[in-house]
Amino acid sequence: MPSSQVLTFADPVPYQSAIRAADLEVLPTAKGVFYAELTQVSFDRLWMQRAHEALPRVYVGSISADRKPIGFLTKANQPAMQHRGLDVAVGDIIVNDTELVHRRTEAHCDWGSMSLTPDDLYATCLAITGQEFSGSSLKPLIRPSYALMSRLLKLHQMVGQMAQTTPDLLELPEVARALENELMHLMVRCLTEGRLSEMTPGDRRHDAIMTRFEEFLEANPDRPLYLTEICAAIGVAERTLRFCCEQHLGMGPIRYLSLRRMHLVRRALLRADHSMATVTRIATDHGFWELGRFSVTYRNLFGETPSACLRRTPDVGLQILNRPSSFPN
Repeated sequence: MPSSQVLTFADPVPYQSAIRAADLEVLPTAKGVFYAELTQVSFDRLWMQRAHEALPRVYVGSISADRKPIGFLTKANQPAMQHRGLDVAVGDIIVNDTELVHRRTEAHCDWGSMSLTPDDLYATCLAITGQEFSGSSLKPLIRPSYALMSRLLKLHQMVGQMAQTTPDLLELPEVARALENELMHLMVRCLTEGRLSEMTPGDRRHDAIMTRFEEFLEANPDRPLYLTEICAAIGVAERTLRFCCEQHLGMGPIRYLSLRRMHLVRRALLRADHSMATVTRIATDHGFWELGRFSVTYRNLFGETPSACLRRTPDVGLQILNRPSSFPN
C-alpha cells in the first residue's frame, strides 16, 4: 500500500537511523543547532526520500544490498557536495553501491533519493530501454541532459509536496501508480542516457585508503590513536592520508577521529540506561581519559553536558509532522 511520512529531527542519531536502505553515521562538522527534515514516500516498488539539513556534515556508511538507490541535490544554487572525494553538482546523479563511502555536504543542504530493488531496476531498464543499466562502482556519477534532470527534479519535488500537504492523495491507487511509473521512467532514462563519470586510478587509490582508514578506526574505538600508528597500520604515508582526508572529509585525520569519537559517545549516552550507566564509564570506553577536557569539548560541540545527554529520553529529537500511514521498513 502506498504511504508517506514527514519527520523532523533535532539530533543526528534518530535521523541517521530513519534514512532508508542505508547504514550511516551522520557527523555534523560545525557547532550549531541540529535540524533535519526528512520526507519519505513508499510506492509499491519505488522508494523516494527528500531531506533538508541545516548543518554541514560528513557521513560514512554503506547502502543495503537489497536496494539500488540514486541520490542528487534537489535545489539550485547550493554548493556541491563531495561523494567519495568527487564533486557532485546540482544536475549530477550519484549511483550508490554497497561499498563503504564518505559523503560531505555544506550547510543548508537539500538532497533527494530514489531506489528500486536490483530485480526491479533490471526489469524496468529492460522494459523501457531494451538493455541493462551498466553502472559500476568505478562510475559513481552520471550527468543526464538538462531537460531530463529538470523533469525528474520537478516531479520529485511535487511528490514531496504532496506528502507534506495532501498525503491522502498518495494513497489513492490510480494516483500512486501514475506517479510511480513516471518517476521510474525518468529515473531509468537519466541513468541510461546520461554521461557516466569514471573514477581515475588516483581516485580509486584514495578511496581504498579511506576505506582502510575507516576500518582501522572501527576496530579501535576505545583507545587514543596517533597518526603515525594509523599510517603504519593501513600502509600509507602521513602526507597521503592527510590529503585523502581533506579530499573526502574536509578535515585532517586527527580532527575527524576526535569528531567521530565524540559522536559515538553521544550515541552511547542517548542509548544508555541512565540509572545504570555513568558518563565516566562511557567516556573512557571510547578512549577519553581526561574527563574535564572531554566534558568541555562535548558541551562546546553539542550545546549540553554529557550528563544532561545521558538523562534525556531515548525518543527526544524526533517529531512526526503528519500522521504516518502504514510504512514498511
